[in-house]
Amino acid sequence: MFKHLYLIIIFLGLSQMVLAQEEEDNIGTETVTVTKAYSPTISDAFKIKSVPNLNDSIVLQKKEIEYRIFSVPVASTFTPAKGKASAVQKLPPPELYNSYASAGLGNPGNLMAKFYTSRAINRDERLDVGFDHYSSLANIDNVDLDSKYANTEIDASYSKRDRDLNWGADVGLQHQMYNWYGLPEDTYDAETINDIDSKQNYFMGEVGAYVNVEDSYFKNADIKYRRFWDAVESGENRFIVGGGLELPVGEEVLGINVKLDYVGGSFANADVDDTNNEQGIDYSNFQLGVNPTIRMLRDDLTVDLGLNIVYGMDMEASENNFYIYPAVAASYRLLEDNVIVYGGVKGELKQNSYYGFVEENPYVSPTLAIQPTDSQYNAYVGFKGQLLPNLSYNVKGSYTAENRTPLFILNPENSFRDDEKGYYYGNSFQLFYDDIKTIGLFAELNVDVNRNFTLGVNAEVYDYDTETDNPAWNLPELKGSLFMDYQIDEKWYMGVNLFFVGEREDFSTVAIQNPIPGEINATLITLDSYFDANAHVGYRVNEQLSFFVKGANLTNNDYQKWANFAVQGFQILGGATYKFDF
Repeated sequence: MFKHLYLIIIFLGLSQMVLAQEEEDNIGTETVTVTKAYSPTISDAFKIKSVPNLNDSIVLQKKEIEYRIFSVPVASTFTPAKGKASAVQKLPPPELYNSYASAGLGNPGNLMAKFYTSRAINRDERLDVGFDHYSSLANIDNVDLDSKYANTEIDASYSKRDRDLNWGADVGLQHQMYNWYGLPEDTYDAETINDIDSKQNYFMGEVGAYVNVEDSYFKNADIKYRRFWDAVESGENRFIVGGGLELPVGEEVLGINVKLDYVGGSFANADVDDTNNEQGIDYSNFQLGVNPTIRMLRDDLTVDLGLNIVYGMDMEASENNFYIYPAVAASYRLLEDNVIVYGGVKGELKQNSYYGFVEENPYVSPTLAIQPTDSQYNAYVGFKGQLLPNLSYNVKGSYTAENRTPLFILNPENSFRDDEKGYYYGNSFQLFYDDIKTIGLFAELNVDVNRNFTLGVNAEVYDYDTETDNPAWNLPELKGSLFMDYQIDEKWYMGVNLFFVGEREDFSTVAIQNPIPGEINATLITLDSYFDANAHVGYRVNEQLSFFVKGANLTNNDYQKWANFAVQGFQILGGATYKFDF
């Protein structure tokens, strides 16, 4: 009974406390002061043992059971299927052909033809043959004399590669036809013009051989002989022999190059300044050069230290000279491939030749004074590299000092001459040698947007200081060019080539008998700067056949590259190229 009474009293007390809390919204706050930090302890707890003890009075004993397997052989008819890898679709490799032929026609009477083949005789031997022809069979507008021209080249070479060396031989033939059509305006009457034979033919034949050796102190050797002549009984022989050695000097490499260079020839007629033309011109120049160089490699630094020692002989005048030139070059990777600084000082005795002058200006007269050029030094410094993975640049400044620099100037009008060919009417060029110091600046950018698009632009600026205080005849102070190639898609492609040449200066004279000393009868000529635009577009029908169209002087600019020599205007040429195995 007392037990039930206690339960009733406790229940009533709890009920009263709940009712009191519901009636009073604010139960108030109290402050509790902790006098000792709470540090609980773990009391011993009853833990169930993982392996309990058995206290049963009866423990059952496990009965040992014996298993026997009754094996019955079953014949298997399952045959696993072989797995097959999924084939990866590959693009077929481009088919390569060892030969091609190309031909085209255009205005005004332009003709182009090319052929090339490269045949493997066996694994180590190869024979290459090439043919190249370009001609214009129409005359330039407003030109009184014939202005037709043609250039044909045939080349063949044989090469053989062995284990430790490779060697070869080559032969070349060339024929060029040009006309001295640059008559001064309003100078000659129709009868005189009709009697002028302005055609000149150049012929060239050369043979050469070379050998390159690996794993040997002796590295290479080459030899070349060239015969060049024209239709006015002019002839020239050029003979060049060279060789190279490499010797270890400690950690460095000493290279020694030796060169023998001979050029000699004759012209049947005297200089156009000569009113009598009583004697022709002979020349004979020989050079023996030795070029020792030590190359040093130090991480990002490469240095070539050397000299160019030359013994030169003017065999016609019985004169000889000894020249020593610097041959120093260095480059340093300042910021890996982003910035490469380079510079150097080099000099040489340049062997000039009739063939070389004709290649530069085919309108020279066959009455030239051939002399070597003493290039004392060409000092240069620059930097190049990659601004971006697809953007490269090159900037270079130079200072050059040369003695006997050959400059082209107009021949005088010489009415006293009666040579077989008409090059003495102020319509050809001779050589004027001057000592020139030149300051130059060159800059270029090349962009490879992707594999299908490339773009390049460059500019050159020069300042000339001549010993005679004359202008540097026919040398421009400013040049620039731009080129672009674009593979539009698998079939179409195109390209553009633009170039600019600044003003040049020349002068015209008239030959007189018994001239008064100090009296100069010359008229200064300033050639305007010119801009020329060229482009081409092509379409590939298949791997072998393609068609193309080429345009030249697209702006139809009537400029003069040389004084009195106007160029052809707008030109367009179309043709086809075919690749094949021969």
